[in-house]
Amino acid sequence: MSRLSPAVAIVDDHPVVLAGARAWFGAAGITVTAAGGDLRIAWNPDGLRADVVVVDLQLADTHVSWDALGDLVTAGRRVVVYTMRDDRETALRCLDAGCATFLTKAEGEEHLVAAVHAAAQDLPYVPPALAGAMSANDASDRPRLTDREQEVLLAWFQCESKQLVAARCNLSPRTVEGYIDRVRVRYARAGRPASTKAALVARALQDGLIHLDDL
Repeated sequence: MSRLSPAVAIVDDHPVVLAGARAWFGAAGITVTAAGGDLRIAWNPDGLRADVVVVDLQLADTHVSWDALGDLVTAGRRVVVYTMRDDRETALRCLDAGCATFLTKAEGEEHLVAAVHAAAQDLPYVPPALAGAMSANDASDRPRLTDREQEVLLAWFQCESKQLVAARCNLSPRTVEGYIDRVRVRYARAGRPASTKAALVARALQDGLIHLDDL
């Protein structure tokens, strides 16, 4: 379980970015357990203490591989991508890899700090660049959900528990669980798994099943 004040590991090879991020996180009460320009810091003892790993995709003229990001996600790490890249394809690819969210460095302190707090609590966070990428997404691998599945899914995003969803939708908690499980299965079959609530919110936003105003 994440701490009230989360801890973060920063993977970035630009000294100015590292110094700035350390200052921003310190002012926000976020502890930096490890920082440096090599992805291996996320796996060292100090890096493993972090609730969230902030990763720049470009390190020393080398692009961090999607497999490397996937390894972090598979290991249960919450990954926030913070990069100079601002193209839609990269943003959506990061979501498909299971990252908690995607930010451009132009979005700065406010969004980076908010993204780390959200990721540490497994909550969705959609900064402007990612919102733009999602709204422009025209992928053909969107699962088809029934109206009732969409209704339950939106209620779950807006409620703190499945028991509250059950009361709102006049269903049993077990039935609510069944609807949500079916949605997860549909995404998994489409090759776009969403194992956490935050990931499922990101998928639904990306596919136009819900909108930011709904949240």
